[in-house]
Amino acid sequence: MESAYTTPRREALTGTAGLLTAALGALAGLAVWLPYGRRGLFGAFEGERNTDVLLLGLPLLLIGGTLAALAAFAAVRGRWRTAFALAAGVAGLAAIGYAFDALAGPQAASDCGSPC
Repeated sequence: MESAYTTPRREALTGTAGLLTAALGALAGLAVWLPYGRRGLFGAFEGERNTDVLLLGLPLLLIGGTLAALAAFAAVRGRWRTAFALAAGVAGLAAIGYAFDALAGPQAASDCGSPC
C-alpha cells in the first residue's frame, strides 16, 4: 500500500543521495588536483609559479568531478539524456582544460634539460 508520504520521502532520499554524490565528486576532483596544484604553486625553480593551476585548474577539476559523479548517478537512475548531457559537460571542461593547459607545471621545472 502506497501512502501519500511515500513519494516525498523517496524524492528527499534521492535528492540527498544526489547531493552526497556531488560532494564526493567534488572531493575526487580536489584529490586529482592536489598533485598538480602543489607542483604548480610550490615546486618551482627560483620562485617561479604557475597560478593558472589554481585559478583555472582547480575550478575545472572541482566542477568536472561534480559533473562526472552526477552523470554516473543519473545513469544509475536510468536518466540517460541527463547522463549524456552531463558527460558532454565533462568533455567540454576537459577540452577547455587541455586548450588552456590548466594543469601545466612551472616552465622552469619542465624545461630543466639533461642535468636534471
